Amino acid sequence: MKVGIQMVFQSYGYDKSVTDSQVYDEEIRLGELADELGFDAIWPVEHHFEDYAFCPDNTLFLAHMAARTSQISLATGAVIVPWNNPLRVAEKIALLDELSHGRLLFGMGRGLARREYEGFGISMDESRERFDEAAPMILHALETGVIEGDGPYYPQAPTPIRPRPTRTFEGRTYCVAMSPDSVLTAADIGARMVVFSQRPWEQQAEALEIYRQRYEAKHGSKPAPPVTCDFVYCDTDPKRAEEVAKEHLLGYLTSVMEHYELAGEHFKSAKGYESYGSAVDILRAVGMESMGDMYLGVQAWGTPDQILEKIEARRKIIGDFDLTCCFRYAGIPYETAEASMRTFAREVLPVLHAYETVAP
Repeated sequence: MKVGIQMVFQSYGYDKSVTDSQVYDEEIRLGELADELGFDAIWPVEHHFEDYAFCPDNTLFLAHMAARTSQISLATGAVIVPWNNPLRVAEKIALLDELSHGRLLFGMGRGLARREYEGFGISMDESRERFDEAAPMILHALETGVIEGDGPYYPQAPTPIRPRPTRTFEGRTYCVAMSPDSVLTAADIGARMVVFSQRPWEQQAEALEIYRQRYEAKHGSKPAPPVTCDFVYCDTDPKRAEEVAKEHLLGYLTSVMEHYELAGEHFKSAKGYESYGSAVDILRAVGMESMGDMYLGVQAWGTPDQILEKIEARRKIIGDFDLTCCFRYAGIPYETAEASMRTFAREVLPVLHAYETVAP
């Protein structure tokens, strides 16, 4: 199993004295520590404008980290394709892969926050079409060194990408797939499926099976294991682990609900987000307390043994997967996040690295 760290650049839940500069300093320190401790990848997000998360260009951040690390993979988690010109994405990815000597993993996503779409002056109703038009253009450019397109959003005469890509991205392409149509798109473009841990694993297993079947039908081979993204707290003291996890994991869930307006009616009329519109009524029916209990139940937190038990139980349901862990979020002090990460690296990471592949 490969295990990376997710970097969300969040000031939500922190004291107002925590500046944006401090957030970046702390994320950089954790990224360097991940390299030292033997984690497999760092996965900075792309988000804009809000305390929820603010990394406007994860390729730029990863170029900085490429110079500060020696072996860890550098993963975009993810480039939100509709907010970026596909030509510029292809150029940045090719350049970053060159600067990092092939350490790059290219992750893409579609985006969900209405306020971020509004900030870019782009309609959410166009998100699916924009992604489906741009993603194949980018992937083709990274394999051939030339980008071209004849679609309505990104008409592009054949144009060379420089520096020329020198390594294939087959096996290094990922796609966030949290909605039914994104599951199908991830399979169609040959990307590894990335999911956030936020619903029961029995439900997630159904989506993964759809992805596997679609991938095999499209490409004639089995896909690589998916990646699950967890918000993690690891502590040898079970009581403290539960107290910290409940405070900060539920704090992060609150930030998600607010940033994405997940209880809002707008999803019901937003083209391509129908599944989120349906979830609004479910959320209202079950209530936030039940939602919080479910969210805590699917994340990897606790003592090292408890975390390993949860991961093993997950593997029995969804099969083999890789893992990314976010250690700094929703007001967790840097020292606490670092201690959690060190404990995880010492007592959990070696076990996960030794896992044998299991059949899905």
